[in-house]
Amino acid sequence: MTGFDAAAVRFGPDGLVPGVAQDGADGRVLMVGYLDAEALRATIESGEVHFHSRSRGRLWKKGETSGNVLRLRDLALDCDGDALLLTVQPAGPACHTGARSCFDAGGAAAEPQGFAWLEELWSTIEERAASRPPGSYTARLLDGGTDAVARKVAEEAVEVVLAAKADQAATADVRTTTRHALAGEVADLLYHLLVLGAERRLAPAAVIAALRERHHR
Repeated sequence: MTGFDAAAVRFGPDGLVPGVAQDGADGRVLMVGYLDAEALRATIESGEVHFHSRSRGRLWKKGETSGNVLRLRDLALDCDGDALLLTVQPAGPACHTGARSCFDAGGAAAEPQGFAWLEELWSTIEERAASRPPGSYTARLLDGGTDAVARKVAEEAVEVVLAAKADQAATADVRTTTRHALAGEVADLLYHLLVLGAERRLAPAAVIAALRERHHR
């Protein structure tokens, strides 16, 4: 967490500011609470989200009894300075009902898959494309142009197919090994696809838009 200015927070007349807790893995809103200056300070210093309990009139660490703490990953202030966005890693269900989110309306939401981390990977690839640092594998690939990157995509696609077939044929005693190998090959393919997008100046947002257009067809 960098660049957060606690002095810029505009607390309301009651000394509180609303805080929205969002899962850093997939952007799911988990809960909304209120922080006073004490709760904000405790959150920043401990790395675990604290709120001010309006019903009990005291500092409250989320998960202090259940163990379902919210580990702080980032903290941002809105444009007016009167609302906080807390990006977190939850240790368990955020809602007291046992649901993952207080907005699940009694139903369990799908387990997050962590796709949001691909944003970080894309940012790294973009940085390598711009700076071309010596010794960078990504930069070396990009220096080879479309043909070099596309060739790696084709190679990795074949390796994914072979790994999938090996996992299909595996017996239970080696399934963990073959599943791990398959995950690694899929990771390699995803990475090289993103590099190909960077080389062709095709942002992932365009791919997501294409997927959305085809959704429910």
